Amino acid sequence: ISACLVGSEMCIRDRLNVEQVADELGVHVETIRKWIREKQLNAVYLGRRGGYRIRRSALEEFLRKRETIQD
Repeated sequence: ISACLVGSEMCIRDRLNVEQVADELGVHVETIRKWIREKQLNAVYLGRRGGYRIRRSALEEFLRKRETIQD
């Protein structure tokens, strides 16, 4: 899926699923789900079959907050 509304925050192609985020960070998918449940990582829930989608900007913000040395 590669849909994107011009000027919209809801760009589908900018959303990652739990498996993609886990793979990118090198952690287990349940770790990602735990972070979402604990409201550490923002995500949209699309139902049982759709699962969670994480905006790339939300992932970047999550990682920025976890940096040990900040600019």
